[in-house]
Amino acid sequence: MPFLLDSFSDVKKELKKKMKKKSSGLLPCLSENDKQCIHHIREQTRQLNQNNIARTQAYFQFYLKHPEIHWALLGHMVSRNVGWNMTDLKGELLTKLLPERDQIAFFSFLERGSWLIFQDVYPQFLVYDLSVRCSQEMFHLLPHLSTSTFMETLWRYFWHSGDSYTLAIATVINEQSYLEKRLIQNNHFKNTVTGTVSLKMYDFLRLNNILFPYCEEEKREKTSLVGATSRHFTSLHERILFGKKLYSLLFQREKILAGVMKWAHERPHTGSRKDYWPDLFNDVNESFPRSLYKRRVKNCVLRKGAERLYSPPLKYAWPNTPHEDAESGDWFEDWHVLDYIHKEVSLNGEILNNYCKTLETIELAVMAKEALLLREEE
Repeated sequence: MPFLLDSFSDVKKELKKKMKKKSSGLLPCLSENDKQCIHHIREQTRQLNQNNIARTQAYFQFYLKHPEIHWALLGHMVSRNVGWNMTDLKGELLTKLLPERDQIAFFSFLERGSWLIFQDVYPQFLVYDLSVRCSQEMFHLLPHLSTSTFMETLWRYFWHSGDSYTLAIATVINEQSYLEKRLIQNNHFKNTVTGTVSLKMYDFLRLNNILFPYCEEEKREKTSLVGATSRHFTSLHERILFGKKLYSLLFQREKILAGVMKWAHERPHTGSRKDYWPDLFNDVNESFPRSLYKRRVKNCVLRKGAERLYSPPLKYAWPNTPHEDAESGDWFEDWHVLDYIHKEVSLNGEILNNYCKTLETIELAVMAKEALLLREEE
């Protein structure tokens, strides 16, 4: 019989106990029905984990079914941004700045992170959905799906408390901790992405904006944006706090939540930035391939007579990628990570000026690179 987790202090006690009593690695036997459930959950997760488009849609569909699971919407919106970052690598500007080797390295990094998170979190969602349908908790299945003992404890707490906020922030903690060794500290990605000059350039060009497009009643003709810029991406601490800020932006302002939901309903995710700003981006390339780049954007508006920026749909930019199985092991070692749940964060959500400057900075970098290449040819 699982320990009843009715309060947050119960969660703390349970996690302290689990830290002292390390698992032997032996899991209890499952019934035939449980085995079938696990097989179905794994298969469903595998089918939906083919690419960024499928994952992003799966998060949204789950949120529509279970709006009490806030992280599903947060995951959907962040996943849209990952898709835009992926297609930027094959879009108008970055193809002129980054060599193909770096484009592939960055895509592989984004795709691996996106794949890892989905194959960890989506089985948890399916176990919750199963619990709701059975009217009894089924969280004993989670260890068999390689879920952290931290999340198993927090799902049990959520089942009894209905505390959507705590579950969402716990999921942020879990997913970023899960990525730490498997992606950020992974030797391959250290050599190709996180420890490279290209990543420093990525930071310099401010390419780490997270945008939440939303519909405002008074601005029907154009999508509004809120968001934030991620700093120190290689710091686990900073990534968790950043996730909390994004959560507060989405769920602590009713107007923004309603506007984001309206926008997400009306705009299926394609990976092209045309999804939110069709007057600035197009999924068809309007420019001549060999012409020198001239500035086209000022304050996020096209200059007179300028072509829109090319932003391809994901299905044309990158093929589906096969993945090796995720590395085993539970990241949970210290119950003090619970402190993040009640740590105060603040975020005003102002992103437009920063984002407009980002586009202009990248344009200038493209023009500087082309001028340098011309000089070398002379």
